[in-house]
Amino acid sequence: MTTTQDFDNDFENKWCPGCGNFGILDSMKKSFSNLGLAPKDVLLISGIGQAAKTPHFLKCNMFHTLHGRALAVATGAKIANHDLTIVVNSGDGDCYGEGGNHFMNAIRRNIDITLLVHNNQVYGLTQGQASPTSKMGFVTKVQKHGVIAEPFNPLTIALNLGAGFVARGFSNNREHTRQLIEDGIKHKGFSLIDIVQPCPTYNKISTHGWYKQRVEDLYENNYVPDDLENALAMAQEWDEKIPIGVYYQKEGPTFTDRIKKLTEGTLIDKKYDAAKLDGYLSVS
Repeated sequence: MTTTQDFDNDFENKWCPGCGNFGILDSMKKSFSNLGLAPKDVLLISGIGQAAKTPHFLKCNMFHTLHGRALAVATGAKIANHDLTIVVNSGDGDCYGEGGNHFMNAIRRNIDITLLVHNNQVYGLTQGQASPTSKMGFVTKVQKHGVIAEPFNPLTIALNLGAGFVARGFSNNREHTRQLIEDGIKHKGFSLIDIVQPCPTYNKISTHGWYKQRVEDLYENNYVPDDLENALAMAQEWDEKIPIGVYYQKEGPTFTDRIKKLTEGTLIDKKYDAAKLDGYLSVS
């Protein structure tokens, strides 16, 4: 039986006071513990950004890769060892901007990983530029006259590409976010959990209070996440109401399920045959 303390790491944390990342980190520890996972059973993968620093503060396997490339690395890791629980931590810029192509292809493949996107609608690590999810008109040090592009809607993209688990959380609602992470990990297939969060330093609009006035817990409304059209309609809601919870869930064959050789066991358990490899490489 594991506890949240089993995942504690003493790596120095320099997130700003009031950052939503603290709530997500706490929810992750509790979800891992509740699921009975040990640090050795979990692989955390991240790219670049404040959200991508999350694995540094947890005691478990981790891989910190390039900007926007976390899902590509996670795909390779899952193919190599599909018994591992793999969780990706990414920011809205890291995942939906630099990593947008990997985001779409991971959904199409239905790779069995859980993606946690810390969505604060701003690039926090590089001091406040607009991100793909920034609202039209959002003013930053770079976009001094306001953002002139429509915001990227990750939920509608995921739903339209056939994602089997699509959810949205709120970082300050830690118990709710914990439940979403547990549900996402238990889901067999690709799980997207877009977690909206305040950035107290660079986003003075989407504050904690702003979210508190808008978030609506689907669990309290006995919502059943089995209607794709309804989920798509909810994914369009933002300014007046922000539904949090599982929008849609449907299981299907995962990417590794479709690879016949992996039904016999993980790749890491296969015996290395140097002679066979030399034979392949010598073919002209």
